[in-house]
Amino acid sequence: MGKNSMNLNNTLLKLSIKVKTMLSDDRGQDLVEYALVVAIIALGATAAMSTLSTDINAVFTNIASRLVAAG
Repeated sequence: MGKNSMNLNNTLLKLSIKVKTMLSDDRGQDLVEYALVVAIIALGATAAMSTLSTDINAVFTNIASRLVAAG
């Protein structure tokens, strides 16, 4: 085995150790969980706003048509 091959093996071993260490470390887990909760809330709010805006638009259209008919 040449020097380059040994360097590659050492680099891959170090990378493997770092990946295993990162996967076993759970310090950032809470932050990810909070980010997911915020994303789900934002998605729900966006869906609700779409429905709500349609309903509000219908109410104002109804009001406008009644004002025109009364006028």
